[in-house]
Parts: sequence; structure tokens; C-alpha cells
Amino acid sequence: MQKPSIPKGTRDFTPAVMLRRNYIMDIIKSEFKHFGFAPIETPSMENSSTLMGKYGEEGDRLIFKILNSGDYLKKVDIVNDIVHLVIELERYLKGNYEESFLDFIRNNNTYINDKDLITNITNELNLNQECIRIKNELENSVNRNSDHFIERSICSFLEKSEILEEFQKRKTLSITPKISEKALRYDLTVPFARFVVQNQNDLTFPFKRYQIQPVWRADRPQKGRFREFYQCDADVVGSNSLYQEVELIQLYDAVFSKLGLKVTIQMNNRKILAGLAEIAGIEDRLIDFTVALDKLDKIGEEKVKEEMRSKGISDEAISILNPLFHFEGDFLTKKDKLKGLLQASSIGKEGIEDVEFVYNTVAELGLGKAELNLDVTLARGLNYYTGCIFEVSAEGVQMGSVGGGGRYDDLTSVFGLKNISGVGISFGLDRIYLVLEELNLFPDLSADSVQVLFVNFGEEEALQSLKYIKQLREKGINAELYPDPVKMKKQLTYANKKEIGFIVMIGEKEIENQTLTLKNMLDGSQKEITVENLIQELI
Repeated sequence: MQKPSIPKGTRDFTPAVMLRRNYIMDIIKSEFKHFGFAPIETPSMENSSTLMGKYGEEGDRLIFKILNSGDYLKKVDIVNDIVHLVIELERYLKGNYEESFLDFIRNNNTYINDKDLITNITNELNLNQECIRIKNELENSVNRNSDHFIERSICSFLEKSEILEEFQKRKTLSITPKISEKALRYDLTVPFARFVVQNQNDLTFPFKRYQIQPVWRADRPQKGRFREFYQCDADVVGSNSLYQEVELIQLYDAVFSKLGLKVTIQMNNRKILAGLAEIAGIEDRLIDFTVALDKLDKIGEEKVKEEMRSKGISDEAISILNPLFHFEGDFLTKKDKLKGLLQASSIGKEGIEDVEFVYNTVAELGLGKAELNLDVTLARGLNYYTGCIFEVSAEGVQMGSVGGGGRYDDLTSVFGLKNISGVGISFGLDRIYLVLEELNLFPDLSADSVQVLFVNFGEEEALQSLKYIKQLREKGINAELYPDPVKMKKQLTYANKKEIGFIVMIGEKEIENQTLTLKNMLDGSQKEITVENLIQELI
């Protein structure tokens, strides 16, 4: 018998958990409406072309691809694809042909036991006499059902991880589009950009939308990180005004204040990061620079510098950027340091002006539970951000960000609609849940579950109970009838397990007197009252 299970990184939600999740979503949704955002939904799956290339190399690898239905391999000519890939890798290795071919065979166990396939590949490659010897060894290896020869031949080659990584990337990019044309959405922002372009004639700009739906990422599951999780997004497109950033910060504050959660909103600007890359002479490495910098909180200063070096950023450039790793003080102090650092960069100074305007305006309006800070190391790894960027963390817990977002000026242009600027933020529902749970900030939500259970004593009593239940529900009181006329003890046990606060008993006497007996499950007290009095007591 098969043991029931679910994929790693996914979860089932019990009724008790759903009450709490809905509590969070209801507050978020309510504030979205207060700020003038309208709801939309987009499909769970998108065309792969919509998603790929929008999140950077690391993000693209985390996209869940969906295999084409039917014979999904019909578009794949495996021999020609493999030949093409080996030739590409040969060029990359600049002559190290034998090792590259052996490495390819060893790293594709799907093909290693297919003698005919190996023969076809080697024949297509038109190998020279030396490689024919290798081909024969490979075929003998298959016949012996052993790959010891291959392992010995490429032992030293396997240590060149950057070559293996390069090949793996090329292999994936080559074959994947032929067997998968759809993918699960990675976030809600890129599908929203596609939605705006596709529905532009039906929208009024600036267009403000909110969206609460699940997204999927092929990430390694851990606390607070799942492969399926909900995002709660609010975006505005069609406006360049920095007042939108101000409004979104206020929206963050409104939601987290309602939840009773103290948070810090870190703000930066991609123009500042572009300016830093400019003064360090690494404009062509901007994405590599920002992706590495974005990991500072996770892996630390030295590891970030190591990654920058591995991406071709020189020690001289890193030395120029070194003040970033020790940027402390209040907003004014950090701003003045930045101005000194970026005085030769016009785009950097523009970024400083943007964050200064947003910070000063928010300070004038005031915040409740949120605090706004400037964090010059904040990069937000997604490629599409172009202006102010935000990341929200909760105080008192080690959980990572519970929200984030920023401005994107070019996202709709990839779908054919240019000069449409947008800005948006996202709430991480699942992490917010874990934070509220850890800090014991969830209120008593029993009123949102069943408040009163009517005991079933038989057909006549059940009918009278249903009449009363209808009256209670019309007044907004959650009530239910136990479905079967079983022993009283079983019905009370049911009420206790569901944490129902009150039970109602209706027998012959109550029907005759047009009353009911109400029992408080907490203290055991009971009394005979009318349905009108019951409604007053439970509202």
C-alpha cells in the first residue's frame, strides 16, 4: 500500500491554520482596498517565454518547468542535440576535446547504458583516430556495465567545477525549450506585467492592482522557505511619481500595525548601485555585483568578496567598494557618506535624491509600527528593478524578509509596451505567519469558527434546531447541528475537539416552551433561554 505524502517544500493546512492564514490575508486585503488597489488574478502557469530571462540566471534556475503533454520528447533529436553541445563545449575548452567528451558521457547517466546512442554520437562527431580509441573504450565500458574507465580518465577534469557548471547550463538551455513550453509562475510581478500589456485597452492608468495567489520556486526547503507559497502583492503601473513609493511604505506600515508586528523597512535604490558600479569601473558587471552584494546578510563580507572575484570583479574594484561593507549611522550620516562616494556619478546622485525625497516625505507623515532605514547593501536580486527597492524584516525573530519590492521601469517593454513605469511591494504570507506564531501575536480566533453546536436528539428536535440555526446564521453567528442522533457523550466530545464554546440542547420540554438549553463548555454552566436571548448573548 502506498504511503501518502506530499512533495518537499509544500504543505497541507488544517482548519486551525487556515483561520490564522485568513486572518493575515483579510487584514492585508482590507488595507489594499483602503489604498485604492483593485483585485486581479492570473493563471498558475505561464508560457516559459514570459518568465525566462526576467529573474537573472539564479532565478531562472528556480523556475518549475512543466513537461509538454503527450510525447514530450518528439521535438528532441537527442543525437544532434548532444553533438551540438559537445562541440560547443569543445570550443569553450579550446582544444581539450577528449576530456570534454568523456565528461559529457559521465554526467549523463541517462545515456551511458545506450550503446547505440553512444555509437551514433561518436560517429556524428566524425572523431579522429585517437577519439575512435576512446569510442571503443566507451562501448566496452557499456558492455561491461561499468564506468571505471571513464572515472579514471576524467578524475582531474571533474575538479574544474566552473567548466561543469558552464556545460550544465548549456545543456539545460538547449534541451529544456523543446520539452517544456510552460512553467509555474515564479512571482506575481512578471505575470502582472504581461497582464498589463495584454489588457492595456481595458485598464485605466495609473493602474493599481492587488493580487493574492501562490507562486512556486525550485528552492531548497528550510524554515520560512517553501517551494509553494503565497505572495500578496500591490503594484501601480503608469506613474513615475515617487509619491507611489511613499504610499507603499505607508501600506506596509498600515498592515503590520494592524497585525501588531514591529518591522524595519530597508530602502535602497538601484541607481545608487549602478553609480557604485560606475565609480568602481565595473558597469559591465552590474548584475554580478548586485547578485553577490544581495547575499551579504546570508554569507558575510568575505564570501561576498570571494563571489565578486569569481565573477571577474578585480581586487581594485572591491577595494573601492569596501566602504559599503561598513556603512553605519542614521539616514543623514549614510546619505552624506554616499554623496561623497558618488560625487562623480550622475546616476548615483539621482538615486540619492530619490531616496532622500521618499525618506523625508515619510518622516513628515509619520509611521506606526514600522521604521524606515537606508541600507546601501540592499540589492534585491531580481533583474527588473530600476529605482527604489525595499525589504522588510520583523524585529525579535530570525526569519529573513517578510516583504519586499521596488520600482521597475522596463518590465512591460519586453512584452511590447514601452515607457510604462511601475512600482510594487509584496507581503510574504507564510513568513508573516511564522513570525506571528513565534511572537505569540495571533488573537483568539474562536469567533471565526463554529460558536455553537446544536445537539441532535432525533428527527423532531433536529428540525427545530435547524430553524433556530437559520436565525443564528442570519445574524452572523456560526452554528451547526450534529448530523446524527448518537449518544450525548460523543456529541460533547466532538464539541470539545473543535473547541466549540457553547452547545444547545432542545428536547420535548424546550419545543413545548419554545426555549432552548444553553451550556457553556468552558465552565459547565447551563440555562434555559429563548433564541432571541441566545442571539444577544453570542453577538
